[in-house]
Amino acid sequence: MKLIRFIFVIIVSLFFFTQVYPMDNNENSYIRVLIGDRRPTSNELEKIKKISAKAIVNGSIYQGEIEIWKGKDGYFLIDVVELEDYVKGVVASEVGIHWPEEALKAQAVLARTYAITHIIRNRTRNFYDVTSSVFHQVYRGDESTEETEKAVKETKGQILSYNGEPVIAFYHACSVGSTEDPEEVFGREVPYLKPVNVPSTPSPYTLWEKKISFEMLGKALSMKKIEDIRIISNTKTNRVKELGFSDGKNEKIVKATELRRLLNWSVLPSTMIKSIKIEKDGVIFEGSGYGHGVGMCQWCAFQMAQEGKSYKEILQYFYPGTEITTLNGNN
Repeated sequence: MKLIRFIFVIIVSLFFFTQVYPMDNNENSYIRVLIGDRRPTSNELEKIKKISAKAIVNGSIYQGEIEIWKGKDGYFLIDVVELEDYVKGVVASEVGIHWPEEALKAQAVLARTYAITHIIRNRTRNFYDVTSSVFHQVYRGDESTEETEKAVKETKGQILSYNGEPVIAFYHACSVGSTEDPEEVFGREVPYLKPVNVPSTPSPYTLWEKKISFEMLGKALSMKKIEDIRIISNTKTNRVKELGFSDGKNEKIVKATELRRLLNWSVLPSTMIKSIKIEKDGVIFEGSGYGHGVGMCQWCAFQMAQEGKSYKEILQYFYPGTEITTLNGNN
C-alpha cells in the first residue's frame, strides 16, 4: 500500500509540474541519475513511462526527463538531466553553498569529472549512470544558489585529467593530518592519489564520538554476541585497518572500511579511530574526520581557499600530476 501511494504521489507530481527540457544528442551533455540509494537487484527492468517534468521526491525537486522503470524490486525513477545542471545540484548538495568561491570551483570540476567517468563506464551497460546518494555523489536536484551557479558557470566543461583520461575523482568530507592511500580503501594504487598532509580546518568532524549498540554491531557482523573489540592493525596514515571482534571464544577480524560499509557509512564517520571504549550496552568510538579519506578533503579545500589558494592550486595539491582539460579536449 505504501509503495502504491508513493508511486501515485510521484506520478501526480510529474504531471503537475510538466515542463519540456530538450536534451542535446551529445552523450556527455546529459547524465542519467537513479534517484535514491536503493538499487535494483536484477537487470530485468521495464521502462513504463517517460515524461519531461519536475518531480518532488523526499522534499527535493528533480527536473529533466523523468523515467519510471519497473523491476522485481519495485519502481525506480531516473532523472535524465543536463550535465551542467547536475553539477550545480551536486555542488550545492555536497558542500556548503556559501563556501569560498575557489572551493566551490574545485568541487564543481571534481563533480563533473566524477560524472563523466561514470557516464563512460556505465552508459552502455546499465540503465543509469550514477545514483543520487552517497553511493556515488549526493545530488538533491535543483538546490543551487547564486554562488554555486557562478562556480559551475566559470568552470563549465572543465574536468581533471591524467594522461589524457578523466581521473578517478574520489573526494571526501574531512581528513585530519593527512589523506588516505586508495590502496587501503579501494585495493588499488593510483599515481595521482597519494596521501598528502592537510591543514587543520573548522570542520565539525575534526573530533567525534559515536556510540554503537551491540545489537547494531552484531547484526552488521552476523555475530550473536560481542564481548570485546580491539584494533588489530593500522594503515600508514594511522587510520585503523583491521578490527577484531570477540564473543569470548572466537574472534572475527574485519576491515575497518568494510565495517563502515556494513554500518551504512555515516554511523561510523571514518576509520581514523583514536580509541574504543566498551560499555554494557554498546561501544563508544572516538575519532577524527569524515569519509574514506581518499582524494580531496572538502573541508581542507575550504581552508585552502580561505588562505587564498585558487581552485587549480587546490586540485593540483590533492591530485598531483593531473591537468584541467575541457570536454572538447582543450587545456
